[in-house]
Amino acid sequence: MKFINRKKEMQTLEKEFSKENSFTVIYGRRRTGKTTLIKEFIKNKNAFYFFADKQNEKIQIERFKYQMSDHFNDEFLQNIELKNWDGIFDYLISKSSSQEKLVLVIDEFQYLCMVNKEFSSIFQRIYDEKLKDSNIMLILCGSLISMMYSQVLAYDSPLYGRRTSQIRLKPIEFEYYNEFFENKNQRELIEYYSVTGGIPKYIQEFNKEESILWNIENNIFNNNNFLYSEPKFLLQEEISDLSRYFSILQAISNGDTKMSAIASRLSLNSSSLTPYISKLIELDILKREIPVTENINNSKKTLYYIKDNYLAFWFNYVYPYQSYLEIDNLRFPMEKLKSNFNLWISKAYERLCLDSILKDEKIPFPLMKTGRWWDKNDEIDVVGLGEDKIIFGECKWSEKHVGLNVLYQLKEKSKKVKWKNGIREEFFILYSKSGFSDDLIKLAKEDSKIILNDF
Repeated sequence: MKFINRKKEMQTLEKEFSKENSFTVIYGRRRTGKTTLIKEFIKNKNAFYFFADKQNEKIQIERFKYQMSDHFNDEFLQNIELKNWDGIFDYLISKSSSQEKLVLVIDEFQYLCMVNKEFSSIFQRIYDEKLKDSNIMLILCGSLISMMYSQVLAYDSPLYGRRTSQIRLKPIEFEYYNEFFENKNQRELIEYYSVTGGIPKYIQEFNKEESILWNIENNIFNNNNFLYSEPKFLLQEEISDLSRYFSILQAISNGDTKMSAIASRLSLNSSSLTPYISKLIELDILKREIPVTENINNSKKTLYYIKDNYLAFWFNYVYPYQSYLEIDNLRFPMEKLKSNFNLWISKAYERLCLDSILKDEKIPFPLMKTGRWWDKNDEIDVVGLGEDKIIFGECKWSEKHVGLNVLYQLKEKSKKVKWKNGIREEFFILYSKSGFSDDLIKLAKEDSKIILNDF
């Protein structure tokens, strides 16, 4: 699969490469393409790449030694006994040239910290005494977010303050999906995004010549495919009580998005759920959301949703039907999926519209804050706040043209939003996958405060 996007990350790495002293940390959830990014960066550079694993430390030192022997074409090194990491890095530094910089990559760094709890401190000393003043660019990469925080990024970690840059690699943005699926139209791209959520590994697994429903049936619903058990694999190393976390995610996928509703569903006290919810937010799986005009500390209106599209899809359409899928009975799960799939895509479409508003050049003022708004009876899909201007948006994933009635309904709902009443200037933006009625298009041409977007 060709290398797509990641321009900002590549620019950061190239900038770090030009420095005399460079220590970059790359981290993020699995499958986002961290290793692919690194391999693309070092492709034409003098680089040594080591992939750590869960074997004991002695075996990993030996493996490191043999990889160096092969890399530097030094057969003599194979017969030298290196008992500790100091010897490993002394040799590596001796092979680094003052003329040509060496890029040293340790991938899945957290595993070295798992097999030896003191490794982070050992590596901190080695970095300070040896690597810091060498002609080596250091890259540490890791997938276990909690361990990368505790061992490398956190204030009380031994390596805190050493890094010169960090990259938290996020999923690919939707605007690049047409480079993955070159023969798909906008609707099809949104369908694929609603399930894969910008994770390169998932995109790679899909047959790009087939429909999204075909791919779900033959890949996600296939109990021999890695996608079928992916959420369990993603979470089992980060958390210990998998069943409790899965119960929370299942409750949220069922529509229990308030803390009190989740607690009620699980017959627990809300306070006992707080550490679990916080952990899921830390892992970039859940997102806490409040109405955009509310204070962040207002917990009464807080909702939680599953941030990752694939995990959200899995908990809606795989986890509840595993008893069918395990015996290859796909008919009932597929019927349930087809009956709700348009609604599923519409929710992803709303998130895409909200994400796109910050880059929308049609909006005539800078936005300081964006989000959704709701109260007990109404909801507005998109709201953007300027200094004294506000824009309200509605997203319609429908086969019909969006007409004036949608605009008028949006204006009525906007009156309930309490934000700088009396001094604010209001704008309205409508999103539609199927276009707009002629009378709405005519009105938008006459009124610059009405924006139409056929995103």
